Amino acid sequence: MDNQRNLILAVVLSAVVLFGWDFAVGKLYPEPAQVSQSDALASAPVSNVASDEKDKSVRHTREGGLTDPTEIAEEAKDLKTVLASKDRIKIDAPEVAGSINPVGARLDDVLLKTHRQTVAKDSGPVRLFSPAGTPAQQFAQFGWIGDGVKLPNAQTVWTADSKVLTHEKPVTLSWDNGEGQTFRVRFSIDDHYMLDVKQMVVNRGTGAIVVQPYSFINRTSRTASQDTWNVHSGPIGAFDDAVNFSNNYSDVAESGTISVPGETEWIGFTDIYWLSALIPQEGASTRSDFRSLGNDKFRADVIYDPVTVNPGKQFTRDTQLFVGAKESDVLDAYQDQGISNFGLAIDWGWFRWFERPIFLLLKKIYGLVGNFGVAIILLTVIIRGLMFPVAQRQFKSMASMRAVQPKMKVIQERYKDDKQKQQQEIMKLYKEEGVNPLAGCLPLVLQIPIFFALYKTLLLAIEMRHKPFILWIHDLSAPDPATILNLFGLLPFTPPSFLAIGVLALLLGITMFLQFKLNPSAQDPVQQQMFMIMPWVLMFVMAPFAAGLLLYWITSNCLTLAQQRYLYSKHPQLKAQAEAAKSKSKD
Repeated sequence: MDNQRNLILAVVLSAVVLFGWDFAVGKLYPEPAQVSQSDALASAPVSNVASDEKDKSVRHTREGGLTDPTEIAEEAKDLKTVLASKDRIKIDAPEVAGSINPVGARLDDVLLKTHRQTVAKDSGPVRLFSPAGTPAQQFAQFGWIGDGVKLPNAQTVWTADSKVLTHEKPVTLSWDNGEGQTFRVRFSIDDHYMLDVKQMVVNRGTGAIVVQPYSFINRTSRTASQDTWNVHSGPIGAFDDAVNFSNNYSDVAESGTISVPGETEWIGFTDIYWLSALIPQEGASTRSDFRSLGNDKFRADVIYDPVTVNPGKQFTRDTQLFVGAKESDVLDAYQDQGISNFGLAIDWGWFRWFERPIFLLLKKIYGLVGNFGVAIILLTVIIRGLMFPVAQRQFKSMASMRAVQPKMKVIQERYKDDKQKQQQEIMKLYKEEGVNPLAGCLPLVLQIPIFFALYKTLLLAIEMRHKPFILWIHDLSAPDPATILNLFGLLPFTPPSFLAIGVLALLLGITMFLQFKLNPSAQDPVQQQMFMIMPWVLMFVMAPFAAGLLLYWITSNCLTLAQQRYLYSKHPQLKAQAEAAKSKSKD
């Protein structure tokens, strides 16, 4: 009766884990409704709702971007109108395309050539910057503050010395205030995602002027990726040689302005895969902060100290602007060039000392084989190979534990009414027989940080984004798309996430079940039942995870099965004990 009650309790708890997990995932990682372009264009216009009410309605996705059909349609319409101007300065760099608006000297149109919006090859490049006033607005602007001098503003029309900005040819925008001062903004771009922006003032007037250069990034939070407990999305910066992840958009909205103390090395906004950041001129005194502008719009400012420009003199302030993908090699290269902690814009967390080596090893293997799925399999083989001596000790410990089972039963019967004495005698038995009951747990304990490191790599590394494996798996960083209930896409419906069991999840359940079956049977019948149920519970729990993570676990299970068969052949007494225990449990 007790065993039946315990078994029922185990089943109930498993159901709670299964459905509770699905509920939690649905709340923390909601998926936007799939909207076709025709449906989006046919939707009603955006209603004028209050900012806080609008923000509550936003459904942020893992990668970010607009999710409301009306806003998607409005964005497409606005871009078609705003970017049609022939006066725009085209950007044509190796990895960046777009344009600069000569009105206000704004960089407000940035596309990433080497990153697609979806796995579909015709999905188009990822857009990072959009002009002011569009639903997905994000842009950078450079200007001056000053008294007693006529300054350019957001409506100023600048004159460009070229119509195209390339990585080989910079572009300079000029504006003469008619009072003896000329202002220039010179843009240059490298092979990746870094722009160098020089703000110049030439004073040909009769008196000295005082100007204060500034730069800012303006963006809406409605396109932000999800900000979760293990991946930061929102305001970010490096101050006094440490990266600050502590502020999110709601913090800035509540405070109005947040100024982070310390010297600013860089400041901006991050999503899971994308980053826009200002890097002030080294050695220049600056003030920087995050500001809420209302209506879900925010700004990251860099304001330099005022400077005096005497007659016949000119002054230049140099600011860098990164706008691109958080590719580890690229960020590390900029860090090597002197941008403090730029590689840590990727939110590896506290365990980066362990996650980074796993990631670098995975990339190294990928460089050799050219397929991240194969690289994950080979990484698993390497890890299991390194852990093989530990597995040998585990099996030796299991054999020793089996050998002392009869003596343990005698002690348990003799001291069944004195649990403290029973434990003392069992520990004494362990010591006399040289048995370590925890040795069998060591391989599992060692795998936990490896599993978490791979999980973070699949979650964070843009290098894994849209990387295929074989057949139907086109993105190892996304869940297995081939679910059994809709016959792998043949039936026109999408199962709920807790029932969306894909091929990889099923293989995970099967390999784990075989692994438990090959282990020696537990003495407690309830434990035996739990071991039989657990693989299928984990199958449901792991189904929504990245396909690459399931591939790692399946490979690890297969290698464990092979190890177990090999070690059973080396320890025939353990195999005989396991078979005897199983036959006894069936009787």
